[in-house]
Amino acid sequence: MTGLSRVAVLGVAVLALSGMRGPGLRAGADPGGEEPWRPPRGLEDAQIVIPADNPITRGKTKLGERLFFDKRLSKTKAMSCETCHVPEKGWTDGLALSPKFDGSLNTRHTPTLYGAGVYPELYWDGRAQGLEAQILAAWKGQMGADPDAVSKELEAIAGYKAAFEAQMGGPPTADRVVKALGSFVRTIHAGDTAWDRMDPKGRDASEAGQGFKVFSEVAKCALCHLPPVYSDTLFHNVGIGFDKENPDPGRGKYLADTAAKAGKPAPPEAEALKGAFKTPSLRGVTLSGPYFHDGRSKTLEEAVDLMVKGGIPNPHLDEKLKAWPVTPKQGRQLLAFLKSLTPPQKPYPRPALP
Repeated sequence: MTGLSRVAVLGVAVLALSGMRGPGLRAGADPGGEEPWRPPRGLEDAQIVIPADNPITRGKTKLGERLFFDKRLSKTKAMSCETCHVPEKGWTDGLALSPKFDGSLNTRHTPTLYGAGVYPELYWDGRAQGLEAQILAAWKGQMGADPDAVSKELEAIAGYKAAFEAQMGGPPTADRVVKALGSFVRTIHAGDTAWDRMDPKGRDASEAGQGFKVFSEVAKCALCHLPPVYSDTLFHNVGIGFDKENPDPGRGKYLADTAAKAGKPAPPEAEALKGAFKTPSLRGVTLSGPYFHDGRSKTLEEAVDLMVKGGIPNPHLDEKLKAWPVTPKQGRQLLAFLKSLTPPQKPYPRPALP
């Protein structure tokens, strides 16, 4: 199955939400009578993965937004989801590797939350099957929380107890907290960008338009970075880490370990996808550095240069990745296009917490 068809099959129709505003978000409402939330301009056709048991509603999403910024969800009460996913930093933290609740460092770079809702499998190696699974794992592993204990603490806060009763039909529980957070994260998108606002009839003549031609026809970036999200949601080895003694095995190790736990032999893909990682969305890319799963490239220019030169050679390098003859002028045009995929920035209005 191709990356494009897989995205189409796994995506589901966007359900309703809304009433909140922020970078990359548009106002709308829930099925209770108002207009449904829809992805911002440029992402109208994005296929957002929404579980049947967690439809998006305005109230649930606003509840999830509060939880996202609340440090009381962590073990230490000093860390929130925002600690690693800062809106003004492209919903990342600007660090190569982020510290966990106990001060130990993660081994992979914090990915952006822009477009997280389109991925059926999350984390760099895809080990979390769905956004809710990823949120639960990060809540426990990154933030060190006991979800059941934290949920009890939230129940003792009158504002949260009332909100959960009203929006989710019961008191705070680990499952309800995760679902509220999932609803909020699904609304985080880098849309309505300069590229999205350009008249399709005239943008080809612009520097960004010329850059899109380089992106798609010269450097062949669109083989993996498919519009409108500019990701195929799949996994590719571009050689990152293979210039070190012990490269991160990435997706290949996850597949092999999963098979071993089930008492089965490793599938052929486990070998083929050694060192493969999730294709990140390029929307908002100017904000989400440093780049790659190990955070090695401090600037977008460094990351682009590495990719157009064909990545880092290794036995498992993805066959789609080649060294392409990009001229300095084309390089500038390519960067202009990539920069046009970032929406206008302004401070994100943090919600009042109960």
